[in-house]
Amino acid sequence: SLALSIPESETVQKLSLASYNGKVIDDGTHSFSEVDLRRIPVMHHFPLDAGRYITSGIVFSSYGGVTNASIHRMLVHDEKSVVARLVEGRHTYALHREALEAGERLPVAVVIGVHPAVTFASCTRVPKGKELIYAAGLLGGEIRVRYCRNGVAVPDAEIVLEGYIGTEVTDEGPFVDITGTYDRVRQQPVIEFTGMHLKKDFIYHGILPGGNEHKMLMGAPYEPSIFRAVAGVTEVKNVVLTTGGCGYFHAVIQVRKHTQGDAKNAIMAAFATHTSLKHVVVVDEDIDPADPRDVEYAIATRVRGDQDIMIITGARGSSLDPCRLENGTNVKVGVDATMVLGREDEFLRAGW
Repeated sequence: SLALSIPESETVQKLSLASYNGKVIDDGTHSFSEVDLRRIPVMHHFPLDAGRYITSGIVFSSYGGVTNASIHRMLVHDEKSVVARLVEGRHTYALHREALEAGERLPVAVVIGVHPAVTFASCTRVPKGKELIYAAGLLGGEIRVRYCRNGVAVPDAEIVLEGYIGTEVTDEGPFVDITGTYDRVRQQPVIEFTGMHLKKDFIYHGILPGGNEHKMLMGAPYEPSIFRAVAGVTEVKNVVLTTGGCGYFHAVIQVRKHTQGDAKNAIMAAFATHTSLKHVVVVDEDIDPADPRDVEYAIATRVRGDQDIMIITGARGSSLDPCRLENGTNVKVGVDATMVLGREDEFLRAGW
C-alpha cells in the first residue's frame, strides 16, 4: 500500500479497478559484463534446501511477439547458470515450450531489486504481455525499460542477468515453499546466463521462503481478482487472503447481502477465480475480515453446520498443498458466516 500510495483500507478495491493503459518508454540498451554468480550474495535459506536460491528474481521472457514477467525460484547451478522452477501451464512454461518446439531457446532476463510495483505486477495474473503496462499504471502512467542483447526489455533493477532457457534439465529442490514445508525434487530447465549487469554498490533483495513477504506476494495479487468476481454476484466490500492460510489458501470475503443465497454465490465465484483456494469464509460488514478473532466470532455465532457449509470434493487443488492427492485434486470448503436476512436484530452486537 505504501509503495503504491494507496490507503491500506482501499488497496483491494482500488487494484480491482486497475487498467492496462500505462506506457513503456524505451530508455536504450543495457551494457553487460562477464557472468559470475559468485559476486551475488545468494542465500541458502533452510537446512534441507538443495542449495543457494534466488527467491526474488523476476524472469522477463519474450518469444513470438509475446512477453511475460513472473517470479520463479532459481537454484544456483554454477557460476553461470541456475535451475528454475517453471510451473506447468504458466506463461513462462508455455513460452519455453513454444520456443523448444521451434528448435530455439527462450530469451530471458532475470532482474533482482526492482520497484515494488514491478514485483507486484509480475505476481499478478494479467493478460499476456501486460505486466510492464500494468506496472506503469501502478507507478502513475509510465515505466522506462532498457533492452538486453537478446531483445528482452527490463525495467530499472539492481541486478540484471541476461540469458536463455534451452533443452537442458536437472534436479531442482528440495525447497521450502509458502507452506513452510519442503517441496519435492523435480527435473527443471537450466537458465544459461550470457551477461550480467550490476549497479555500483548494488543491493541484493532476497525473499524469505514461507515468510510474510512471500505470502503477501503470492496472495495479494489475487485479492483484486476475487473482488471483481464476487462483485459480479453480490455487493462486495473487501477480500483478505489470510496469513494463517499461507496468504494463498484461505480467503475471507466481506459482503453486503441482498438475498439469502448471496454468500454461497460469493464462495463459488471465489473458488472459480483462484483455483488454489481451499477454504472461503463469507462475513457481514460488521466483521473485520483481517481480524481472525472477529472472523471466528462470526463462525461461532452465525454458522449452522447443516445449512451454511459447502463441501466440494474432487476439485483442482494447489501443487503447494501437502494434502493434495496425486491426481491433483483436493477438497474445498465454503462457510457462510453471515446473518440470516430478516433476523439481523437477533445478531446485533452490543457497543458503547
